[in-house]
Amino acid sequence: MTAMTLHAGASTMCTQDWNVIHWHDIEKHVRRLQLRIAKAFREKKYGKAKALQWLLTHSHHAKLLAVKRVVSNPGAKTPGVDKVIWTTPTQKVQAALTLRRRGYQPLPLRRIYIPKKQKGKRRPLSIPAMKCRGMQALYLLALEPIAEMMADKNAYGFRPLRSTADALCQCFSALAKQGSANYILEGDIKSCFDSISHPWLLQNTPMDKEILKKWLAAGYIDNDEYFSTTAGTPQGGIISPTLLTVTLSGLEKAVYSAISNQKKNKVYLSIYADDFIITGASREVLEGKVIPAVEQFLRERGLFLSKEKTKITHIDEGFDFLGFTLRKYRGKLIITPSKESVKSFLADIRGTIKSNKTAKQEHLILQLNPKIRGWTNYFRHVCAKKTFSYVSHQVFLALWRWAKRRHPNKSADWIKNKYFQSTGTRSWVFATRVKQENGDVIFLKLFEAGLVPIKRHTKIKPEATPYHPEHFDYLVKRAGNKRWFSTVA
Repeated sequence: MTAMTLHAGASTMCTQDWNVIHWHDIEKHVRRLQLRIAKAFREKKYGKAKALQWLLTHSHHAKLLAVKRVVSNPGAKTPGVDKVIWTTPTQKVQAALTLRRRGYQPLPLRRIYIPKKQKGKRRPLSIPAMKCRGMQALYLLALEPIAEMMADKNAYGFRPLRSTADALCQCFSALAKQGSANYILEGDIKSCFDSISHPWLLQNTPMDKEILKKWLAAGYIDNDEYFSTTAGTPQGGIISPTLLTVTLSGLEKAVYSAISNQKKNKVYLSIYADDFIITGASREVLEGKVIPAVEQFLRERGLFLSKEKTKITHIDEGFDFLGFTLRKYRGKLIITPSKESVKSFLADIRGTIKSNKTAKQEHLILQLNPKIRGWTNYFRHVCAKKTFSYVSHQVFLALWRWAKRRHPNKSADWIKNKYFQSTGTRSWVFATRVKQENGDVIFLKLFEAGLVPIKRHTKIKPEATPYHPEHFDYLVKRAGNKRWFSTVA
């Protein structure tokens, strides 16, 4: 069976083979609609933007793309309360045909708990049913272009082509100079996702109000008991991060409006999801003007600052933000991985090694490499070379203990020759040779943190967005993400 040409609002009688759908054409159609939505909103043609959103959410192209996102997510095999998942191509195609506004009634969410960084504390996670995820992904396609237009320039969480590295660069710009601000307000919103005001969301979120109202009131099931929801948006919902972006849009303006002279008072923001820092020339500026403005802004949305985590710090004392430590030493700002980040990472690595006491060496390497590569890539934009060397040494010690435990009666030389190889000018490389199914032998070695080079990150332009054509050339040159922009060419 071949893929059929699909049109907006395609009949449910359309059938096609999921495996041969031309995704580039699907994405091209959806991206163009998203650009039109963003343009209409920028030009304050809100009625036109709403009409285009309606067209997008009723487009069969968008429904297919929404299902694709749901089944591609890491949690695609985790069911909701109905215990349904989409695995076969036929199920995926049929799922797209069921994403209809008329008659849609969301199921309650399945509540589970995951451990938080603080010992003994758990974070609630609410898992929607597959169809609800599909509907959220569909309406997210229509909401995200407008959320991008609304977002603060220095907000970096849950936004396309932005990252924690950009948030850190904003911190560096605000704090690194000799005459930069000396005081920092470390802001943390208490139970942010769980506390957002439903009336505020319904009044201020530019999307289908009827659908949003149903999601917010869906409730959840915990230990076979139903609980209603009167506030918040569930952690675990595909659209929840963008709803948070909409909720916090305007924080920057609210803070600057409370300050008579922003540059003189050295007030700058860096926002990532529900964490943010605000710099200030003095403690009095932050306590007397900034904090009241932030509290007033949040109160309107049903939110409050966490008293335990919100504090004012001098830059010479240093502070942690997004897993990094920022501190000035003799007037020079140094950003390093935080001690807590290093500690939790090494605990994870040691736990993985200990849980694989009898595993083959290649299996252990295949488990460790993604963890080490991901962690070092996250921190490779800051002063982390010394930390990487320390981590590499600690991993080596853990692996040496793992190898010695397996062979308690063997000599150190025997263990070294079995598990550690020499490659180039380096020795003691944890590696092995693996024979593949086709008979080829490959050299599989551990990814070493100490060899990762430090590469400085260039902050994205605050106004740059993939939903404005004038920024395409800049973003393509910056990210090399030509495939995204080829869908709107």
